Amino acid sequence: QVQLVESGGGLVQAGGSLRLSCAASGRTFSSYYMGWFRQAPGKEREFVSAIGWRTGNTYYADSVKGRFTISRDNAKNTVYLQMNSLKPEDTAVYYCARSNSGTYVYTDRRRYDYWGQGTQVTVSS
Repeated sequence: QVQLVESGGGLVQAGGSLRLSCAASGRTFSSYYMGWFRQAPGKEREFVSAIGWRTGNTYYADSVKGRFTISRDNAKNTVYLQMNSLKPEDTAVYYCARSNSGTYVYTDRRRYDYWGQGTQVTVSS
């Protein structure tokens, strides 16, 4: 059984920061990519960032590049998303997910097979 539990969401003013955490438990994650996605009301769930659990290689959507940083703590089985310079358009429910690939990074949510319950991020203008 795989469990992903996100935390760290909340309400912040534009220009502020938040750090999201995703605690993973269950089957091993060391061979896979972990990703963050977000979904705003009325919109499709979109890719935000991903990290190779073993390699530490990172990838970002253009919309967050330079503002968000993904990282992982292997000892704690936790993935983080540090979000700086937040904008109102970053408002969404943020989900972490485990990819079914350890070789390639995918931005397509269909390539992720385990998901957390999501955490709400609201950025006020």
